[in-house]
Amino acid sequence: MTYVADDERYERIPYRRCGRSGLRLPAISLGLWHNFGDDRPVDVQRAILRRAFDLGVTHFDLANNYGPPYGSAETNFGRIMREDLAPYRDELIISTKAGYDMWPGPYGEWGSRKYLLASLDQSLRRMGLDYVDIFYSHRFDPETPLEETMGALDRAVRSGKALYAGISSYSPERTAEAAAILREMGTPLLIHQPSYSMLNRWIEGGLLDALGREGAGCIAFSPLAQGMLTDKYLDGIPEGSRASKGTSFSSSLLSEENLRHVRTLNELARGRGQSLAQMALAWSLRDGRVTSALIGASSVRQLEENLAALDRLDFTADELAEIDRNAVEAGINIWASSSAH
Repeated sequence: MTYVADDERYERIPYRRCGRSGLRLPAISLGLWHNFGDDRPVDVQRAILRRAFDLGVTHFDLANNYGPPYGSAETNFGRIMREDLAPYRDELIISTKAGYDMWPGPYGEWGSRKYLLASLDQSLRRMGLDYVDIFYSHRFDPETPLEETMGALDRAVRSGKALYAGISSYSPERTAEAAAILREMGTPLLIHQPSYSMLNRWIEGGLLDALGREGAGCIAFSPLAQGMLTDKYLDGIPEGSRASKGTSFSSSLLSEENLRHVRTLNELARGRGQSLAQMALAWSLRDGRVTSALIGASSVRQLEENLAALDRLDFTADELAEIDRNAVEAGINIWASSSAH
């Protein structure tokens, strides 16, 4: 059946300006890090993407190595884009990234011009697109001159293969340097994508201030701390969860101290009439410098539950104080090495 988008989609979600740019993003965006590889049925992926757009989510975020296997999330998204979303291309913000390992050899990761531009070409082929809206340097490369990495982003924009340039997991200092280089080239830094959640608050230590000065937006990934800020682990480690698989999330992070804080946060969320996940998403958006929170979804139901966080974004001073007492560093920032330089 031919997909026709809901006529009321733009009445269902707030949009926020991305820094000082002309671009606005949905307050919650959909990331395809998990659940969009070849290990998940394409029909389920299609249902999630259709429902997201029907609810006003216009931004879909990918990277070259999302899967499994690497590249499959872009391939699957490209199929759904072609079969369902192609008539709405100009209503969508599609982003991808390069920086982590993608193919063998010395040119298959990090931040060289060779790797970034080759990866972008491959991403466009997999998705069947002429351009992406945002192309990111996925992590800082300490061995490559920043001028080369930013020069590749500038080239991607000037070639028409990307509309905007972004960076991910860069420190405040490197962010300022990157923004200055891009500004001199005439391609402003649009956005930074850092990890950020109640249990991983590193961006409050200078990055948000740097982005504010540079006029760049911020889109927070992993705002649910890879599932810790949901009800998933309150009573143990369920089979099939990320912690049970031990891939990007170690079960050792589910210490009794961490869980004590999470359970307290869960009770506070219940008092607000929200799930823990909904409160965590609302909290991540409390600072106006955060343009959007990036969620994943394994089902339409999970997508809808998370988007319902936007129904209650306000916090009292007492609620924020209680959250602060329990929103503590939990050792979950596995991307810290990139932003440590």
